[in-house]
Amino acid sequence: MNSILPGAPWLIAHRSMLAINKPFKITLNNSDYVLWQNAKGEIFALENVCPHMQAPLDNGWVCEKNNSIVCPFHALEFDGKGRLIKDGGAKGEPIAKSLDLIIQDDLIWTYGGFEARLPIPSLIAERTKELSFLGIAGNKIIQAEFLRCIKINYDFNHQNGVHRDTFKIVDNPVESFEHDGYYAKVVQTFIREDNTLKEILQNPSLISFPKKVKNQLEYTFPSTTLFTVEVPLGEILQFFILYPETDNRTRTFVLCYANWHNPIVKVPGLGNLIKRSLLESTAKIVEQDSQAVESLYPSQKPKIRLPKEEIMSYTQRLYHEW
Repeated sequence: MNSILPGAPWLIAHRSMLAINKPFKITLNNSDYVLWQNAKGEIFALENVCPHMQAPLDNGWVCEKNNSIVCPFHALEFDGKGRLIKDGGAKGEPIAKSLDLIIQDDLIWTYGGFEARLPIPSLIAERTKELSFLGIAGNKIIQAEFLRCIKINYDFNHQNGVHRDTFKIVDNPVESFEHDGYYAKVVQTFIREDNTLKEILQNPSLISFPKKVKNQLEYTFPSTTLFTVEVPLGEILQFFILYPETDNRTRTFVLCYANWHNPIVKVPGLGNLIKRSLLESTAKIVEQDSQAVESLYPSQKPKIRLPKEEIMSYTQRLYHEW
């Protein structure tokens, strides 16, 4: 099978997604891998197939004593380099294939076995210094090819349709669009109608969104979209992450951070309510985007062009010229 954008850096997980000494399966570019994290915070990854009789290793368990993954079929153990564990120690050369990981703080990156064509982007590390990590939202599979999934993040016109019911967006004028290689930046404003009291009670995070919401989008192609917005409660940052699982299946999740300015967030119980509501709202955005992409018919040449589509042309060019 063909690999999508070989040599691109992929953010496959945040450390909080891995429980201690529990197998964690991911799929990247048509290959399955199993990750595990030990009590010291060390993280390892192997192809998710036992080299004996091809059992899925993620159905097994982690041996804390030997820091190894154990096959569920015959209880064979393999260390993080893919070597067989016998008599309490690793023996011989690796026979299970390992996956090279790049760990940056809590972020787990990989090139999926390919030679790097782009450096690991510094966007997340630079923008989250001294911010509070709120959690992961919208961790799901989109049943659609990768290009269609990244295009919706670069599509400024879909806000008025796909997300109208939730955020009452009626327009989103773009003030600026600039790009430099694989990095792009957009400044825009959401113009909203008022939410009803019922909508606010169902989604308390809407309290913090005024009728005009100036926001900024930053992109590091191909995996990361940063949405930054300043609201009365403080600054909210959401990193929308994508990577290709298969030719027609894409994984997404969102890293949420905040820099709260308003002391109301520190009121017992209220802060957790706001945080939970924000994560739920983010998950709903991901669900709406996913449903929109999954419902599309096969691609055809557009017969209509809308304003502000130049950034979609930009990302399509990067993809096809890769």
